[in-house]
Amino acid sequence: MVSRFPHVTETFVVRELNGVDAATDLELELFSLFPAVDATLHPAARGWVGRLRGGSSWGALRGSAWWLCRRPGTLLCTAAVVARAFARDPPRLARALATVALASDHARAMRRLGVEHVHAHFANYPAIAAWTVARLAGPTSSFTAHAHDIFRDQSFLRRLVADARFVVTISDFNREFLARYNGGQTPLHVVHCGVDTAAWPVRLRTLPARGPVRALCVASLEEKKGHRVLLRALAHAGGELDRVELDLVGPGPLRAELETLARSLGLVDRVRFHGALPEPEVAALLDRADLFVLASIVERSGFMEGIPVALMEALAAGVPVVATRLSGIPELVRDEDTGLLAEPGDAASLRAAVERAITDPAAARRRAAAGRELVEREFDANVSAARIAELIRSASAAPVRLAP
Repeated sequence: MVSRFPHVTETFVVRELNGVDAATDLELELFSLFPAVDATLHPAARGWVGRLRGGSSWGALRGSAWWLCRRPGTLLCTAAVVARAFARDPPRLARALATVALASDHARAMRRLGVEHVHAHFANYPAIAAWTVARLAGPTSSFTAHAHDIFRDQSFLRRLVADARFVVTISDFNREFLARYNGGQTPLHVVHCGVDTAAWPVRLRTLPARGPVRALCVASLEEKKGHRVLLRALAHAGGELDRVELDLVGPGPLRAELETLARSLGLVDRVRFHGALPEPEVAALLDRADLFVLASIVERSGFMEGIPVALMEALAAGVPVVATRLSGIPELVRDEDTGLLAEPGDAASLRAAVERAITDPAAARRRAAAGRELVEREFDANVSAARIAELIRSASAAPVRLAP
């Protein structure tokens, strides 16, 4: 169960689907709540587009009417529980109640298909949908928590954790956060999002001693990714930093603002905006890159990263990495070991870390090699998919005993 499919920035969902589908005896179905908004389709997602069961307004009405005729008390109680949780936030309340209605139609389909377990990606609307399906149709449910879904709002988190058969999250940092909302009965598992290391032949880089240094940042153009900090770190820096040429890959609402900022900082000839690109084109840019930089910050709303998959891809490809000390990132980019870390939101700290990488290419190469080894050991998509499959398989087909 996902919010939208395909989604250009959620390659980890596709990798997990493909890994579980290929490696196990589980029969998978894919459900989404809302229409896709991305024009870019990664090749790995193509096989799922025809199998997707999407939500619709008509389906929400049909599903709600169907369950009102058969289990009216359960449906109305489910909607009431959600309404109480989000009563102080009307926009989220409307979206959460719409999710219950959309999930009611999916519950009909899952009942017909004999679905035994529903796993949701993200602890917000997809998890609410899986929880609703469990109440109406009886399968067990679980979810994977990532970042914005738990850090931005916790209105319903305690209930979702309590009623899940198990909860997966992507970092130890997240597990400690979720433990505050767990009464102790629900198992919390760390399963890293991963990359297919076999698809990323490693080529360890030695940063050039002279001439341009090609830096790459693959990240949606939104506040949490820290692009403003990155541009300011490169501007008017002098010395080795003036050699850096930056490729920015990703869509997002801040593109016009960032293009204006790059012009005002005198970076227009050194920064290229590529927009959303399919995975093969991202891989080609990674292959040409000398350095990968991601300047993640905590948004004003409190929203922040989990462990960005783009960092895993860079390390898998053998590219030296500079990132920020935030959330679960240090579990992957271990300062002085697999990369360099700067302080979030601090352009001077980021500038110093990038300069260190450039001025000591031998150390940067050693860190890149250690990063590749870490990704192979702890962030391999096939290992992660096998773990998810094991957890799903072990979940009982009997309904979870839900709180009233």
